[in-house]
Amino acid sequence: MPPVTPTSTPKRIIIVEDHTAIREMLAEILKVDPAYKIVGESGEGLQACQLCLDLKPDLIVLDARLPGLSGVDILRRISKQLKATRVMVFSAYESPALVREMLEAGAHGFVEKTAGLGEFKKGLETIAHGGTYFGPGVAALLRTVVANKNPGSGIETLTDREREILKLVAESYSTKEIAQKLGISVKTVDNHRTNLMRKLDLHDVASLTRYSLEIGLIDHRAQS
Repeated sequence: MPPVTPTSTPKRIIIVEDHTAIREMLAEILKVDPAYKIVGESGEGLQACQLCLDLKPDLIVLDARLPGLSGVDILRRISKQLKATRVMVFSAYESPALVREMLEAGAHGFVEKTAGLGEFKKGLETIAHGGTYFGPGVAALLRTVVANKNPGSGIETLTDREREILKLVAESYSTKEIAQKLGISVKTVDNHRTNLMRKLDLHDVASLTRYSLEIGLIDHRAQS
């Protein structure tokens, strides 16, 4: 990660958390970090949704369970309008279904509250710089789905290059960045990406990221 310098523009952040003590604690931690500037806080879903749409932050720390409107519903309402906004879910509730819903709705990572503030800070920094991040508990939870989905048969159909590109896509590299990293053309990357999506029957980055976590292709702290 590039170090934050005095001339760096801090990331504008909104904290959405219904437990006042936790919200205030996160705010106090982030206020002393020059990488971030808190522009809003909310503990209620509908208010949080409007706040995000009005302020258009760079980052959102989002709880999953909120009064008025759930975290998933907030994401579904704002994702199309706030395409540049990065979202990290920070929640005490974890289940494969909830994590999947959050990712499909537009979240860029999910850290469980039991993981502690160290994981919170690492996750937020990673997501702020364009990566994806999952707390260790969330990553382990996702991997429990492997038996039900039987993903092994899918990965075996991929070529070595397709596996390589799958890993980079899941780690939030763009098509152009993958082409540069592998020394191939953008068109070639697009062809490989299309083929691996067809073989795996997965059609968006969130699904590819979940799949990569489930089969252990990337770990819970994948970074760009």
